[in-house]
Amino acid sequence: MATEEIFIGRQPILDRSQQLFAYELLFRSGSKHNCADIHDNLGATANVINHAFAELGIEQALGPYKGFINCDESLLLSDMLEILPTDKIVLEVLETVEVTPQIIERCTDLKARGFTLALDDFVDDERKWQPLLDLIEVVKVDLIPLSREKLGTVTSALRRWPLTLLAEKVERREEAEHCHQLGYNLFQGYYFARPAIIAGRKLGHSQLMLVRLLGLVMEDAETSTLESIFKQEPGLAVNLLRLTNSVATGVRVKVTSLRQAITVLGRRQLQRWLQLLLYTNPAGGSQVASPLLQLAATRGRFLELLAGKLRPGVSEFEDRAFMVGIMSLMPVLMGVPLEEILKGIQISGEMQEALEHRSGQLGIMLHLAEALEADDGEICHLLTSQLPGADHMMVNTCLTQALAWASNIGRE
Repeated sequence: MATEEIFIGRQPILDRSQQLFAYELLFRSGSKHNCADIHDNLGATANVINHAFAELGIEQALGPYKGFINCDESLLLSDMLEILPTDKIVLEVLETVEVTPQIIERCTDLKARGFTLALDDFVDDERKWQPLLDLIEVVKVDLIPLSREKLGTVTSALRRWPLTLLAEKVERREEAEHCHQLGYNLFQGYYFARPAIIAGRKLGHSQLMLVRLLGLVMEDAETSTLESIFKQEPGLAVNLLRLTNSVATGVRVKVTSLRQAITVLGRRQLQRWLQLLLYTNPAGGSQVASPLLQLAATRGRFLELLAGKLRPGVSEFEDRAFMVGIMSLMPVLMGVPLEEILKGIQISGEMQEALEHRSGQLGIMLHLAEALEADDGEICHLLTSQLPGADHMMVNTCLTQALAWASNIGRE
């Protein structure tokens, strides 16, 4: 049987303090038909979920967080769910499921087995779902079709049950703030990765230092020069040592000095860590696993791994790919236009074209990373076809490895 072309994705779910809480795992068809058709094909869905857990290691890609998985009626009733780890998986009952005695019985059984149950894409039909609301722990409220007034009414109605409310498809910060005021506990959507560019704003002192350091590393400056700049910024030095000693570097011996950190990492790794340091708290705080860092790290590593598959042995291309992924979110991070950031660092024309216009091979790869985040299977199929030698299995493998790598960032 031909393998169904399905792309795996992962969307972050944040808590009230805007820190990572969980991820939704997405399985989307790359066919030109409705991207949601995958839910109508139990065999394909089950095969992909099984492959993701058994072979790609999606559990590791989740890190310490839970994964939400969409379940239509067929999947809910299938034995396949019973092989999934109950402590890691939240089962989302799709809005298309009919609430029959069989479904109520099955949900009761799944909850007794230890699964957490959620209700997906809720709008306003609590009467339909009433028989399940005593079993459900999380309700995902779809913001798109709801006016502000209607959202308030729906939220009040759901308050009759001891539910955790999740605001879904949050695209703007104002929407997140409004739902926060309404008492929502969880938030899903890329509002946190939308640029809020402030006209005339310049890079801050620590940001300038990091960009300058990055430029020096790319120019292969002396270790003593790099060390002296780090010493001017104690917070950056602390973060360098923290990241150098993290699980993701594989360093077995505790690194205690800047010179040792620079030597142990090597210039190529140091360049990567400097790029990631941009996404941590410059003052040396604990915001190491912020959603934006996770997203940037995943993009960078995904592009690097894909570059290695497309042009084996060309480490310079891998380096450029990693940096394009990291830099694509720097305007969001810093609140300044890309041109302002590029003033402090020299990058190739190929990288600039990718960042500014999504053109060239690197640009297509960056666009593909963004399409995977946006859960757009059809666009993923189109872009993959524009990368000679790539297919959905290669893309899924690279993404899962990138997700696992990013999940390790910042673990002491």
